Amino acid sequence: MTGLAFLILFVAVLFGYALNRMAASRIRAKGTRLHSLTRFHGMFAALLVGLPGFVVILFWLMAQGPLIDRSVMNGLPGGVLDGLEAGGVALVLAEIKSIASGQVFGTPEDWKLAAAETMTSRHASASLAMVVVIALMSAALLAFARSRVSQQFRARQGVERIVLGLMIFCSTIAIFTTIGIVLSLVFESIKFFRMVPLNEFLFGLRWEPQIAIRADQVAGQGVFGVLPVLLGSVLIMVIALVVAVPIGLFSAIYLSEFASPRTRNIVKPVLEILAGVPTIVYGFFAILVVAPFLRSSGAAAGLDVSPNTALAAGVVMAIMLIPFISSFSDDALSAVPRSLSDGSLALGATRGETMLKVLFPAAIPGIVGGVLLAVSRAIGETMIVVMAAGIIAKLTINPLDTVTTVTVQIVTLLIGDTEFDNPKTLAAFALGMLLFLVTLCINILALRIVRKYRELYD
Repeated sequence: MTGLAFLILFVAVLFGYALNRMAASRIRAKGTRLHSLTRFHGMFAALLVGLPGFVVILFWLMAQGPLIDRSVMNGLPGGVLDGLEAGGVALVLAEIKSIASGQVFGTPEDWKLAAAETMTSRHASASLAMVVVIALMSAALLAFARSRVSQQFRARQGVERIVLGLMIFCSTIAIFTTIGIVLSLVFESIKFFRMVPLNEFLFGLRWEPQIAIRADQVAGQGVFGVLPVLLGSVLIMVIALVVAVPIGLFSAIYLSEFASPRTRNIVKPVLEILAGVPTIVYGFFAILVVAPFLRSSGAAAGLDVSPNTALAAGVVMAIMLIPFISSFSDDALSAVPRSLSDGSLALGATRGETMLKVLFPAAIPGIVGGVLLAVSRAIGETMIVVMAAGIIAKLTINPLDTVTTVTVQIVTLLIGDTEFDNPKTLAAFALGMLLFLVTLCINILALRIVRKYRELYD
């Protein structure tokens, strides 16, 4: 039924566009001059029908499941849920849903079969009601949009108001989503710091989050010093940027200023293919090719190389970052007005001097943006580090040793069915808050650098 509702809405949008455009065309054919072009009349009808219908379907689907689940659970026979905690009630609901979807295990009780049948019928009725509501609402909005077609109707302004409202709504959602993410990190981090002192977290030299969850479980007391984890993240990021930034910048400079059009049309798409490779593939490449190569090379040179190393993760991560830096830098260099380059060449400067003293300073904001994106990807990367660098936290700057990163530890801490009321699980939110603050500082620094060079260039 959901697909049918979307189909009805799609047909109504197309019909509304065609209907209003033809109505406006007939008015113009009579020699009457319209305020707006005919396509704006069609777009007004399409937006007026499509946006409310999509919002209604979305909220209907969001509310339908919880409301039906609550009504079914409230209609269960008395006493069947007595003595059950929240987890037990959730298991009963999950079993009823499984029976309703046709997945029956064993011989369920009669009241569960009846509840599943009730749930199925109510879902069908709700879906049918949604289709009817969408059809009636689309018809009403189509009639209203058709009645607005006239010589004086400002269809273009109407379309612009709808689109502006949509953009404001999307921006508001993005802002509140960001606020929600920050607040969730802050609240859970406060819980963590009530259990673990802040100075121990920030300045501790050991990261061993394994603690006893149950009274009969044998485990350590847990040590939550973040410096080894943070140092591992910085080490891998530095290795990746040392390799990726020069290669990305030089490739962008070559493609933008020195390569022939034929070479550029071949090399640039091939280079950007690297950006579409899944990170898990890079992880396989690191563990199957780069890490064995480093171990064999280190053994030949008499060096002690770990099976998982920061160097392997950093080098493979650099390969992943090259297309981002190259693409952003190339776009920034191409956006510089050609008159600046022509003027420099006309004054007798070489192409290299023009690139170094004219084009590159003008493109600094875009280039810094590309490097910033690469830094964010390097800090937030997980799969390559898990497979190539490991999960053991060590306080070392040796690139041939095993290290771990903040993102890897966040994933590790949240694996398993551990309650969110112990330091081991809450440490993931503290690490997330630290990662958020580090990224924020990097963004602020990048903005200051961009502003400085922009003012210098202007």
